[in-house]
Amino acid sequence: MKNKLLTIILFLSPIALFAQNKQTEKADKLFETYQYVAAIEEYLKLAESKKADNYVFKQLADSYYNVYNTAEAAKWYAKAVVKSSDGETFYRYAQTLKSQGKYQEANTQMDKFASLMPYDQRAKDHKANPNYIPSLADKTKLFDSKETKINSKEQSDFGAVLTNDNTLYFASTRNTSNKTDKWNNQPYLDIFSSTLNPNGTLSEPQKVNELNTPYHDGPVTVSADGNTMFFARDGHSEGVYEKDKKNKIQIGEQGLYRASKVNGKWSSIQALPFNSKNYSVSHPSLSKDGQTLYFASNMPGGLGDTDIWKVTVKGTSYGKPENLGVSVNTAGKEGFPFITDDNVLYFASSGRQGFGGLDIFKVDLNNPSETINIGKPINTEKDDFSFSFNTSKNIGFFSSNRDGVDNIFEAIPVCTAEAFAIVKDKKTGKVLANATVSILDEKRNVIATSQTNTSGEVMYDINCNTLYIFQVTKSDYDPATSTVEKVKSGRTSVVIELEPIEVIVTETEVILKSIYFEFNKSNITEQGATELDKLVKVMKDYPTMEILVKSHTDSKGTSAYNLNLSNQRAQSTVQYLISKGIAKERLSGKGLGFTEPKIDCKANCNDEQDAQNRRSEFLIVKK
Repeated sequence: MKNKLLTIILFLSPIALFAQNKQTEKADKLFETYQYVAAIEEYLKLAESKKADNYVFKQLADSYYNVYNTAEAAKWYAKAVVKSSDGETFYRYAQTLKSQGKYQEANTQMDKFASLMPYDQRAKDHKANPNYIPSLADKTKLFDSKETKINSKEQSDFGAVLTNDNTLYFASTRNTSNKTDKWNNQPYLDIFSSTLNPNGTLSEPQKVNELNTPYHDGPVTVSADGNTMFFARDGHSEGVYEKDKKNKIQIGEQGLYRASKVNGKWSSIQALPFNSKNYSVSHPSLSKDGQTLYFASNMPGGLGDTDIWKVTVKGTSYGKPENLGVSVNTAGKEGFPFITDDNVLYFASSGRQGFGGLDIFKVDLNNPSETINIGKPINTEKDDFSFSFNTSKNIGFFSSNRDGVDNIFEAIPVCTAEAFAIVKDKKTGKVLANATVSILDEKRNVIATSQTNTSGEVMYDINCNTLYIFQVTKSDYDPATSTVEKVKSGRTSVVIELEPIEVIVTETEVILKSIYFEFNKSNITEQGATELDKLVKVMKDYPTMEILVKSHTDSKGTSAYNLNLSNQRAQSTVQYLISKGIAKERLSGKGLGFTEPKIDCKANCNDEQDAQNRRSEFLIVKK
């Protein structure tokens, strides 16, 4: 369905026209009048009767291509390209292969396309970067996606746009009582609406009866105040069509129409002045100020099959349509433009490097120097298109046929921000270069590690509304951690002050901060290791120093239990020091239980007194 709305007039190559004959006449008439399902039946008869030639294969492949049956299209393009010298056929074959994830095979066909059409921008892009898929797949994710609950499953749903009053408009073929479009054997489109509820659910869709006709209606765009709508409509509804007397049919083009909301209903429908019997205009999108209307068209002056255009709007007057040029348009198909409140244009394209079929791209029209593929999971090997985004509500919608039929999906922004760690000396206030800064998640899993620059800074990209932790180390300084609070967007900075290591070495002992152990355990904790590393440094500075580790417990428990536990802790401490390179001959350990309390409170110790009694002492046996 979307292909008809992208472009109605398909230009047949001179080679294809030349190859027509009496045998293909019936099928060709159906093809030329866009009745692709019926055309497929006729071309298949020729193929199965062994009367097919290269022309029939190509027409059959193009027919499947135009109804987006890429698997069958690829099958017949494979036959068509055996003798074909038509560059566009190789390009379409490559597109169908990409849609099946066959990227290497697609590259072979793109090589042939590029040799036949070397000046085509698509060929230039291919030559410059033929194996772009891995880098495209590795791009930072911009959105998450999930299927909405309003899809009709068996019919096409697309073109969803959310207004500021929480109304979601979209186009659908779900009204099976409508006439059937011979293009693809689906009912004609109607415009439907649904309400976005406060809990994020969507109400059961309803037909917008005042906008629908027996022919195609939709998709739509609505002004910021909700009172003006522009929408696409089939020319048959307005009596705007060309008569094909030879084939006894009427060929209508898509046009754009304007409606106003009066007492909650859409009325005063007017055709826009640049509608035509000779080309299609569709896929409207109105800027926030209501003064620029973007749309897709195959009108003269474009760069490819269909292009994105814009026109100025002043009340009910309109300027001359302008093509958006090479920053958006290619020799392929571009359609489904959507302009956000902050002037970012999203659109679908088959002419740019993507995963296959139609991909969704974006360009900032304030600075249109770079056009970006918005990546997975929005884009897939199938057709992904019709992206819209409500910036005030921070929610988007798009459509895809990844499940076999056009369905509407929700696009949830992956909010990113920048977190800066600024590391300083706590005593002097000077910034510290070459400090190691790790960023951890809430479960203290290390995500990444880097070193500060000469300004004492390191930056990490983070997700919004997520808690992180900075963990900082530097030689000759105590390590430190700091929480990175949740942010909504933008940038956050955290200053982390490191305290210089100042170990007190007397004539009789090395004084460290208390070495903590977990309750009823003797293994060295992270905090204990940090302190013991200071002792390691002292013993390396004094290579003849010998240390006796004396471990003490609190008053809890029996004397025998405390004596055993303190011995275990003393030996764990010694083993840790040995593991750091200190010779075992320089170390000894002894557990004293509660026999030498720092505060002699006996059995009446409070928590603070117990904490002071649980200690390790590092006595200097030899200096």
